[in-house]
Formats: sequence, structure tokens, C-alpha cells
Amino acid sequence: MIRLSPAQKRHYATIYVLKMLDLKPEDGGQVIPVLLPAELAPLEDLLEEMAVAGLIRIDRKKQRYVLAERGVELLGALIDEIEVIIEELDELEAEEVVEILRQRNLDPFRVRFLWGWYDGEFDDVEAYQRRRGFDEIEPWWAAFILSDAFYEDLARDL
Repeated sequence: MIRLSPAQKRHYATIYVLKMLDLKPEDGGQVIPVLLPAELAPLEDLLEEMAVAGLIRIDRKKQRYVLAERGVELLGALIDEIEVIIEELDELEAEEVVEILRQRNLDPFRVRFLWGWYDGEFDDVEAYQRRRGFDEIEPWWAAFILSDAFYEDLARDL
């Protein structure tokens, strides 16, 4: 079983948050205000780390977090990375994909996460949990993307 460190989980949660900030709310994106409501409170430390890293910034006029240039660049690089993999491996069975990734010394978990992230599999965390048979559904996306349960569930596919 794959075990991720807290830093690795924050890394993947960062990628998720970048996408949520990039998408318009009508397309599934999120507005994240500077004064976080209770359902977004789990993101407080992560948002601070992202701001310090230059991935996001505060739009003072609108009092919310927005992507910074570095965040936009990272999103573009991640999209390019996963599009190449999907284009090449999309028709293969999961076991074959994992074997090819290991032969190429690529991290299968990273590819699994990015593939689901890119395809929108995790955009609705409640629907994702229902599809995957979770016993208890975490309704707040911010808590779910930081939870051990999310990453343990993804690791089951590998």
C-alpha cells in the first residue's frame, strides 16, 4: 500500500486548489475568500503556503484568493504533463499503465492523481465518494482533499 507523507498530500491538495481557483464557479471552480468560511477552514495553512510560494495572491479589491502568474504556469505545466500521458496510454488497462510508468521510473500515484484531476473525476467530491463506495461521505471538498481517506482510496487503484 502506498503511504503519502503530509507534505505529499499538501502537494496534491495544492494542485487541486489551483484548479478550483482557475475554473469559473459555473464550471465547478471555487471562489475562496480571504476570510474563510467554516467549510474552507481546513485550507488555511495550505493557502498560506501557496501564497508564500507565489502560486496564489490576494485580490485585495475582491477580498479573495486568485492565481498568481507562477500558479498559472504550474497549472499549464501539469496539464501538458498529463495530456501527453493520457494521449499515449488512454486505451490501455490500468495494470498495463502502471507497469509502463514503473518501467519509465514515473510515479504511478502522481499519474493517477493528475489523470483524475484533469478528467474532473474529483471535481464533485461527494459524487466521487459515492461512486467509490465510501461508508461516510465528507461533504466539504476542502476537508476531503486533505484527508487520508482520499489518498488511500486513490492508492487502491495501483
